[in-house]
Amino acid sequence: MRIAEVFYSIQGEGVLAGVPSVFLRTSGCNLRCAWCDTPYTSWEPEGEERSIPELLEYVSRHSTGYVVVTGGEPMIQPEIETLAAGLRELSQHITIETAGTVFKPVVCDLMSISPKLGNSTPEGAFAAQHERLRNQPDLLCRLMALCDYQLKFVVAEPGDLEEVQCIVRETAAERSKVLLMPEGTTPQVLRARSEWIVEACKRHGFRYSPRLHVEIWGNRRGV
Repeated sequence: MRIAEVFYSIQGEGVLAGVPSVFLRTSGCNLRCAWCDTPYTSWEPEGEERSIPELLEYVSRHSTGYVVVTGGEPMIQPEIETLAAGLRELSQHITIETAGTVFKPVVCDLMSISPKLGNSTPEGAFAAQHERLRNQPDLLCRLMALCDYQLKFVVAEPGDLEEVQCIVRETAAERSKVLLMPEGTTPQVLRARSEWIVEACKRHGFRYSPRLHVEIWGNRRGV
């Protein structure tokens, strides 16, 4: 499995924000978000091949019970089901972070789905593929049915909320499991967007997601 990085930190986003977790970041993605904060896993994928036993050994040494499999897009990895099964055998709480464009019947405890809005579509050669893949409501519903889930939307401006509402209706998602998270890679940008996003959460019954790792360490790798 091609891995960009493994590290032990706290979960920075979503319903488990603040929980100490081991992160297994796969490399490679079928999307090309314009604002991607991990281009080394998508636009210019890096990393090295790591065996499943090697990854499980790292988890067994460092984890306090929570593992996040992220990317890139981990669901395109051929061995994702084997990795998830191995993590289950280690009695880990498994979060899989995905854009919701690929379905595989993986075992996990939290399917953290981040459907990409129109604000993610890049210019240039990747635009058509990205736009074709980014929003698949039927596939989202299949992922949501696997286990507990959250729908975590990256929002940049108030106009994004209309698309969020549309996806929520199409998937019949529970509003308490819908999270709005500000787009941005600096604490200053996150603060500037957080106030109106919080107000939107209050109006619509959604949850607000911070980006704790950016607030604490800035836009750095391995945190």
